[in-house]
Amino acid sequence: MPRKVKHRKIQRGGRIRGEAQRGNEISFGSFGLKAIGASLVSARQIEASRRAMTRYIQRGGKIWIRIFPDKPMTKKGDETPMGKGKGAVDHFVAVVKPGTVLFEMDGVKREIAQEAMRLAAYKLNVKTKFVEKE
Repeated sequence: MPRKVKHRKIQRGGRIRGEAQRGNEISFGSFGLKAIGASLVSARQIEASRRAMTRYIQRGGKIWIRIFPDKPMTKKGDETPMGKGKGAVDHFVAVVKPGTVLFEMDGVKREIAQEAMRLAAYKLNVKTKFVEKE
């Protein structure tokens, strides 16, 4: 969740168009998890992926999270009648375009990194692929 936002509630926007122009190359580590599809990835999914990777590599190597959930999503209460304004902020999401590098890893062997990323990919609602730095 961001510390401070300009607008507390924002519009959802339509579908996610185009490919990622920024954040589409490995910058920090040697291995990465790259998005193939477009999706809104929630903060909970990012945290679940991070935990899955960290647990698998067992205090070895370093992990970078390249996406940040800065888009607030609102939700109205169950069985609430129409009208009465927009709902309260429920959770935050990160907008992920195809080609975005989600996670990076370094300091571990390729096989370990690949398995850790596979476990992390299960937790996400976007199709991904394992990539290596050239």
